[in-house]
Amino acid sequence: MEQRFLVARNPDPDSRLPYLLHLPIDGGVVLKAKDAWPTTARVFCQQVDEPWPPDVEMVDDLTVRSCRRRGIAIDLVLDRGRMNRSQFIFTRLKGGRPAIFWQTAKAAKAARPGVRVPSRRAWGQPDLSIAADTRERYGYRFASQQATVEKHPLRAGDYATLDADGEPLATVERKSVPNLVADLVNGGLAFQLAELSEVPRACVVVEGRYAELLEVRHTQPGWVLDLLARLQVRYPAVPIVFTGSRKLAEEYTFRFLGAARAELDEPLK
Repeated sequence: MEQRFLVARNPDPDSRLPYLLHLPIDGGVVLKAKDAWPTTARVFCQQVDEPWPPDVEMVDDLTVRSCRRRGIAIDLVLDRGRMNRSQFIFTRLKGGRPAIFWQTAKAAKAARPGVRVPSRRAWGQPDLSIAADTRERYGYRFASQQATVEKHPLRAGDYATLDADGEPLATVERKSVPNLVADLVNGGLAFQLAELSEVPRACVVVEGRYAELLEVRHTQPGWVLDLLARLQVRYPAVPIVFTGSRKLAEEYTFRFLGAARAELDEPLK
């Protein structure tokens, strides 16, 4: 059945949000919006508990190519040449009041000119709790980040952030370049990626550069690269990130787990 994205005039004359939006997801999500499209700035929205009202004045009725939830966002792709991609971000304002911002890539960039990545805190987490696998030796201490580390038996990966039931929201497997190569050659990495793919979010972080794979001895040039590429195609949900150093691998692990908690710990309503 063809999916439609609907935009209409809000029939409530007293509302400060003059438009209604209908997203074809979860049985239909209805929003009140400040504008009919985020052309130059983000558009403030609020979710409506009532179904789409009958006999409203339509503004747009558009075919949808894709409408998917991704963490705290809903990505919308319309079947038209221009102004076809946008995103709805579900967040909370100061004081905890829920809010939704509708944005395009251009509008998001204009809203945060020159924004800097925070140097320590991970996505607003005041003190990120990280579970380190009990078998992990000489592991990351996250001494330079705002995080606490506790030992925990993990079924997959070396570090994780856990939900209230002790299940992993996200997991990181760390490897040195020699360790990565060994697991590629002996086939062990394929089984590790299969386990990691069962976690909602997971990645492999490598303490080295991709170019170092070309310096591996006792193998044909490019063979290790081919093995790695085949596994990435087979398990696309588990990226393998080359960070260049142990220090940056530790930092990436901290950021990845913090972002996963911010995205997944509070389900969208």
